[in-house]
Amino acid sequence: MTKDELKKKIRCGETSRVQFKQQFTTQKEIAAEMVAFANCEGGELLFGVKDKTGEILGLDYDAIQQTSRELGNTANEQVRPTIYIQTDVVDVDGKMVLVATIQRGRNKPYKDLAGHIWVKQGADKRRVTENSELLSLFQDSGEYHADEACVKDTSVRDIDTLALDRFFQNVYGKPMTEFDVPQDQLLHNLHITDSEGRLTTAGLLFFGQRPQQFKPMFVIKAVWFYGNSIAGTEYRDSRDIEGTIPEMFEQAMMWLKSCLRRTQNGQSFNSIGQLEISETVLEELLQNALVHIDLLKTAAIRLMVFDDRVEIVNPGCVMGGHTIDEVKVGNSYARNPLMANFCSKTMPYRGLGSGIPRVLAEDSHVEFIDSKEGNQFTVRISRPLTASEAGSNTDLAGSNDKKAVSNDEKAVSSEEKAVSNEKKAVSKKEAKEQKLLAFCKEPKSLSEICEHLGVTDRYKVKKRYIDPILNKSLRMTEPESPNSPTQKYVTI
Repeated sequence: MTKDELKKKIRCGETSRVQFKQQFTTQKEIAAEMVAFANCEGGELLFGVKDKTGEILGLDYDAIQQTSRELGNTANEQVRPTIYIQTDVVDVDGKMVLVATIQRGRNKPYKDLAGHIWVKQGADKRRVTENSELLSLFQDSGEYHADEACVKDTSVRDIDTLALDRFFQNVYGKPMTEFDVPQDQLLHNLHITDSEGRLTTAGLLFFGQRPQQFKPMFVIKAVWFYGNSIAGTEYRDSRDIEGTIPEMFEQAMMWLKSCLRRTQNGQSFNSIGQLEISETVLEELLQNALVHIDLLKTAAIRLMVFDDRVEIVNPGCVMGGHTIDEVKVGNSYARNPLMANFCSKTMPYRGLGSGIPRVLAEDSHVEFIDSKEGNQFTVRISRPLTASEAGSNTDLAGSNDKKAVSNDEKAVSSEEKAVSNEKKAVSKKEAKEQKLLAFCKEPKSLSEICEHLGVTDRYKVKKRYIDPILNKSLRMTEPESPNSPTQKYVTI
């Protein structure tokens, strides 16, 4: 560190990364400062600088030697696990400042000799007392994975057998029943359940019947705004997207496609056109948000469409001390390795840190914002301007324009398309439901219902047509055993 760099740092005052010390005080006090830095993003202790004012007082030769020895002893004897520090002496206009650098720790949580765990809070520090915060420190060091934790009050009865059968068929080429292993052992081996038969968090989110019953905040809150401000009071569409992770991914993609424009872009007149943002980009970023969400935070994924951009805001910042620049070239840290594994087998997810580089190869107009303070990761994708927008000098940033995206009378606005498609989908779905209810005046099995509706996909029929009306206008004949092979459905 140069003299000028140090002077600039001192002028900026104490921060979460810089602390002033006029002199070495006690090992106990300095150990707490070291622990706080190691448990967060690292930092520097500047000895020879007045605490409150930032006045450079300097240390003489003997004080520098004594402070260096005390720092080494403190790091070795008063901090658990042991940390390593780097010391430098900087001459600032004849006044010597000792700079002690503490790196971001890799073996969190660190604690002092009394067993207290400290973290930085602005320029100050505070003790960690909440279990959730303690787990977050373990998670950051890779010692704990929230997706492997069991979900209280769950059992194999909460598993969607259709989703599970599909998984085994797709991955192993045969149903679960054909394995020479008991079902409970097989589910445990795959980490879908724990040793006591409770679903793991990953097991619930991929194979649960109703994941939000146990994890109500695991949703995608999707909003399509007018204009470009989140503070706007009006919106085109708003919904909570729920289900398993594969279902949420599929629904979110469908919703995004209904919000975004399509352009002909050299395609034939009868083509549906090309989505204004690459589907590959949207797929990779949505999957990234679902797989890397911080499960210790009680916050939802936010998916927001503005006139000039799309934003995906995900609870949880970049882990493992990685930076955005490292993530861009493929260096990643799996916050939820079990979820990533299931995702690679059930969705178009490749993992290996390849998602973000693939996004950037497809679209350079993508911005990544990693907020350590807010513990969230934001992806911002710019929407291309239409021909009319490109030729206009209107400031789109402050616009709350509710006009159609094109003045061409032959074009149909994205909003009109979305509304039209939604109405058609609802009408078709309602017709299927009425047909189902009429058929089930006498108890019918799922296979019989599929055959009657002319849909071969049992999973789709159950999720799309049966579950939404279950216990409302339709009931199970064996409600105590939802997954019974003799289960039937009858109209209420």
